[in-house]
Amino acid sequence: MDSSTLPLAGVRILDMTRVLAGPYCTQILGDLGADVIKIEHPTRGDDTRAWGPPYAKHIRGDKIDSPGESAYFLAVNRNKKSLALSFAHPSGVSILHKLVQDCDVLVENYIPGSLKKYNMDYESLRKINPRLIYASITGYGQTGPYRKRAGYDVMVEAEMGLMHITGPRDGPPVKVGVAVTDLTTGLYTSNSIMAALLARAKTGKGQHIDAALSDCQVATLANMASSALISGQPDSGRWGTAHRRFKVAGAPTPLELTGIASIVPYQAFKTADGDILVGGGNDRLFGVLCDSLGKPEWKTDARFVTNSLRVQNRGELEASIEEETKAKTTREWLEVLEGSGLPYAAVNDIQGTMNHEHVIARDMVREIEHPTCGPMKLVNTPVKYSHSTPSIRTPPPLLGQHTDEVLREVVGMSEEEIRDLRSQGVVA
Repeated sequence: MDSSTLPLAGVRILDMTRVLAGPYCTQILGDLGADVIKIEHPTRGDDTRAWGPPYAKHIRGDKIDSPGESAYFLAVNRNKKSLALSFAHPSGVSILHKLVQDCDVLVENYIPGSLKKYNMDYESLRKINPRLIYASITGYGQTGPYRKRAGYDVMVEAEMGLMHITGPRDGPPVKVGVAVTDLTTGLYTSNSIMAALLARAKTGKGQHIDAALSDCQVATLANMASSALISGQPDSGRWGTAHRRFKVAGAPTPLELTGIASIVPYQAFKTADGDILVGGGNDRLFGVLCDSLGKPEWKTDARFVTNSLRVQNRGELEASIEEETKAKTTREWLEVLEGSGLPYAAVNDIQGTMNHEHVIARDMVREIEHPTCGPMKLVNTPVKYSHSTPSIRTPPPLLGQHTDEVLREVVGMSEEEIRDLRSQGVVA
């Protein structure tokens, strides 16, 4: 597949990340055309290679008896080359230094300071390549009292506010269904790297990017953080799928909450066989919902005629709506609401999402050919361009699949030198 029209064609990335936030970042860069060289431990590889089941089974090659390629690893490692190399060995560090000379970007996610003993820290590498953009993804950043802590998505979700506001109204705090803090950090970092590439085009200089899960989680609290800062009041906790509200200073009880920051109805309701989410975001849309439910009289009910009144009488209204929605299946409600102008959506499970007609129409699921597992379906890159065509150009690599290619074509080593390194266990 021709990648010459892709935005990052010609940019080379040295990927020293593992697990999710870092690989997600570098996969985005690979999707956009960058040449991503993933450094992996020569025997075990990226930690997520062992994170299964499920696994895609090998159907050919010499690994048929192994568990296969883990779905977790396959999710975030397309459009990359795998170089299996140990940098605990001086020869491995030497190879990395040679790669740095020809790379535009290095991305790593080690605890701050831990790469210095290998001379792989930013200060060491900027002397080798002053144009290098060096991105560090950590749990808590390069500075601050928590800088030496390992970063785990669920811990950061808890500590930085997200878990407190996620979950059912009367239930315990829960984590988001995917590692969303890892993913948003990967997104922020990929965006920052592209901005640094633009800056380098002006200055000729690289720089160090310090991306932390904790900072990115605080940033993505968005209006919730702003509401807390502006009001000076505690948030009102968890609201499930309902529109969130903040406590009003001086309100007689915690249940008397501002209608300004709340919309009712705006949440999921049970159907005969699942759930459907509706958003009556203003009085007109509430009227559309009433008509769709066969309850036009609610539009003139004194308890519900304005949003502020609907907020005050939220419990009664929501219970009444759910009595109606339970009378039909989700599919039946989708047919009723089609074309009404009301915001609505079925609450789908993952298989339902992957087989959704719009997901298929948007080319978000692609079948590719894996070298040992054969045909497999993967999620495609999401953003479409009018000229460039980002896509899955190469499947996620086998461990060490490109070791010889990278050492020979990028580092300039001979076949004899590569064999010698392999016999020493430096590469695989």
